[in-house]
Amino acid sequence: MNYPVLISGTIFIILFSWYFSIKEKRYHGIARFFAFESIFILALLNLKFWFRDPFSFHQIISWILLFISIYPVVAGFMLLKKTGKPEKSFEDTTVLVKSGLYKYIRHPLYCSLFFLGTGIMLKDTGPLQLIAGGANLIAVYITSRIEEKEMIARFGDSYIDYMKETKMFIPFVI
Repeated sequence: MNYPVLISGTIFIILFSWYFSIKEKRYHGIARFFAFESIFILALLNLKFWFRDPFSFHQIISWILLFISIYPVVAGFMLLKKTGKPEKSFEDTTVLVKSGLYKYIRHPLYCSLFFLGTGIMLKDTGPLQLIAGGANLIAVYITSRIEEKEMIARFGDSYIDYMKETKMFIPFVI
């Protein structure tokens, strides 16, 4: 493991989490830090396996998940910026977004982190990678639950109704 890169990346993730969430009292940023950190650690652990044995089953599934992870983050971010009418940052929406991908899932950005982390983990599924991948899944889930409490505080019953109409991460599944 390249420790200077690990330390530098971790500092960046801490600053990002602070600036975009925690300083504004959006505490889902604390749990999301662990999702970002686990993905970063997975990338460092699996860097040497990225293109090894490219046509193996786990590599093909890995690449599929990595490509799938692009759509929810791009579509979700664009909808938040356009439809959510954010005040300061994209997280500070003033309108509950229920169109586009948000019509089917409540957390497309976290869905993306789920697919990204799992895709990177599948590059090489050693014990450390499985631990980091599991940490990512747990962190994404906890982040989503904390954010849902924040959204209920912001949007009230309309968010509770929205939760009944949609799944968390994968349309029609979970």
